[in-house]
Amino acid sequence: MMRNMKPTLTVICLLLNLIFNSNRLSAQPVPAIDENIPYLVTFGGDGDTAWGDDDFCQIIFFSLPETYEHPFFIRVFDPDISEDIDEPKGEWDTITRFSIYGGQGACSEEDARRSNLKGNYNSGNLLATKTFNANPRYNNNWYTFGPFNPTEGELLRDYGGYIFKLIIEGLSGDDGNLYKLFLTTERDENRPVEGAFAFYFKYKFRLYNDVNEVSHIYPYITSDVIAIKQSNFDWDNDGFIRIISPAKNGELLKTSGDDQWTESRHTITKEEHNSSLDIQLIKRKSPMVKDNNVVIFLENQYGELMPFYSIPIGGIPKYKYSIGIKPKK
Repeated sequence: MMRNMKPTLTVICLLLNLIFNSNRLSAQPVPAIDENIPYLVTFGGDGDTAWGDDDFCQIIFFSLPETYEHPFFIRVFDPDISEDIDEPKGEWDTITRFSIYGGQGACSEEDARRSNLKGNYNSGNLLATKTFNANPRYNNNWYTFGPFNPTEGELLRDYGGYIFKLIIEGLSGDDGNLYKLFLTTERDENRPVEGAFAFYFKYKFRLYNDVNEVSHIYPYITSDVIAIKQSNFDWDNDGFIRIISPAKNGELLKTSGDDQWTESRHTITKEEHNSSLDIQLIKRKSPMVKDNNVVIFLENQYGELMPFYSIPIGGIPKYKYSIGIKPKK
C-alpha cells in the first residue's frame, strides 16, 4: 500500500512553479536538454535483454498545469524502426505501439508507477494509439498525436495538474527503436507548453558513443527521504555512475555488467532534503562501449519508486564543500 505522499509532493509542485515562472521551459523535450541523453529506447517484444531493455516497454508521464486551457499535442521523433537512428538485429522486423492515456487512474493507479509491467499498468482512458514498423515515412521525421484537451488527463494537483501517460511497447521483433518526445502547443512545430513537464519512474535510454559526453538524471529528494536504493540494468561496465548533491561530491553507485541487474543503497542527509540529485553517467574512455542502452530506477526507504524529472527541480545541485567542516577554535 502506498503511503500518503501529498505533503511532500505539494512541496515539489511549489518548486516547479518557481522554476517555470522563471521561464525555464527546456523541460518539454524528452530526453530534456539538461539530461544530455540522445534517445529513449524500446526493443521489440522478441528482443534480447542483453541489448539493454529488460521488459520492452517504457512509460512516460506528462503534467500540464491546471490553468492551461488550450489544446496540446505529443510528438514523437523517428517512431518507426528502420535506418539511420534505430538499432538493427538482423532484418527490420519490429513493431512498436505508442499509446496515450488520460482520465481516472492514468497515474494514480499504483501499477502504472511500478518497475515491472504486472497488473493494471495501462490504466486510465485510452485517448490515442498507433503502431509503427519499418516505414520510411517516419524515418527521421515527427509523428504527432492530438490535439488533446488538458481536462482529458487525470487531475492530480500533487503532480502539478492534469497527467497524461504515454506507454511505448515493443509488440514483436527484436530491433531497438530509438526515439524522442516533445509536448507542444502546435501540431507541426515544437513549442513548449508553459509550466508543463515530464516525469518517469523507470527510465530507459541510449548513451552517447562520444566518451566525453556525460548524461544526467534528476530525482528530487523530499524531506521524508532518509535513504535511496538505485537499481540499474545492463550498464555493460561502461565507466561509472556517481551522485552530485549539496552533500555528495561524486559518491559512486554500484554498476551492472552485461544483461545484469545490480543495486546499491545510499544514505540521504538533511542537507540534501528539498533538492535534486544530479546522477551522472560517465562513460569509460577505453575501450569504448558502443550503443550502450541502460535501464535505471530509484526507490526510497519504503520501497516506493521515486520519479525522475525532465529538469532538476530547484536547479542543478552543487556540492557544498563547507558541509561537515568545523571551524577551528
